[in-house]
Amino acid sequence: MHEILTNAWFGLMGLMLVFYVITDGFDLGVGILSLFTRREEDRDQIYASIGHVWDANETWLVCLGGAMFGAFPLAYSVLMEQLYVPVMLLIATLIMRGAAIEFRHAASNKRGWDIVFGLGSLGVAACQGVVLGKVITGLQPGALANSFTALCALGVIAGYALLGATYLVKKAHGELVEVSRRQAVGALMATVAAAILLSAGTMLYSEIGHERWMQANVLAFLIPLALLAAFAGAYILYALHIGSSHGPFRGAIGLFLASFTGLAVSLFPDLVPGKLSLAEAASDSATMTFMLCGIALVFPVMIGYNLYQYYVFRGRVQVQH
Repeated sequence: MHEILTNAWFGLMGLMLVFYVITDGFDLGVGILSLFTRREEDRDQIYASIGHVWDANETWLVCLGGAMFGAFPLAYSVLMEQLYVPVMLLIATLIMRGAAIEFRHAASNKRGWDIVFGLGSLGVAACQGVVLGKVITGLQPGALANSFTALCALGVIAGYALLGATYLVKKAHGELVEVSRRQAVGALMATVAAAILLSAGTMLYSEIGHERWMQANVLAFLIPLALLAAFAGAYILYALHIGSSHGPFRGAIGLFLASFTGLAVSLFPDLVPGKLSLAEAASDSATMTFMLCGIALVFPVMIGYNLYQYYVFRGRVQVQH
């Protein structure tokens, strides 16, 4: 029973991470792209496209942190100790974004808050990439591990920019849509390049590549996922080429789902490769059972609320000047 509970919480945390990356990923992505948006009316569209969802999207990150604290307290303490600086920077840049969104509408000089919003979004993505890179390399020090982590940060930035650009394709109107299509192609190329380099680096320098990827049963999962990711990337290009509004964003979601499923398969049964397993990090059965009862009540409400707000605010944004 303890093993079942441990695996169940690993799966739930993975689901929370997927929800967070996809939902907050696109509004971080539009924030990154806002740094390259010259016209104020286009930046107004960017804010309007996420104004009704950005704060709810970040709720998944809070849930993920709480779940790790309760279900895997040893992993929480180890990761916070080793990743204190990027986590604190992550929180600071999230605050920057929130302040910019809330104060921009009342500012006489909106450009200043636009820059804060864009840099905050870029900082959040970079910090999350650093955390991911450190986890994959097993918190190892050294130049090679640091180079891998830096590349991982660039990959996360590119991936979020892809989500943001494809989101604007379906939410914006006018010239911004065509600009977003071009940005989506560039972001996709950067994301694919980063994924290839990171996969090669994982094979060479990470415990995941040395041990997990060499197992036949793991490889049997990863090959179809890689093919699915390649198909999703090709579909994004096709959807952009034919002028589809919703297709590029759906393809980007498919690409992220395949990637994060591959990450979960690669990590299991560890939380930190070569350092900390799920069994070592897990709480006792009573704690995990109690938390499971709580999440069973909260999870459907959160998912239902998110789906409802996206349904209510569907369609392209309209900005009144």
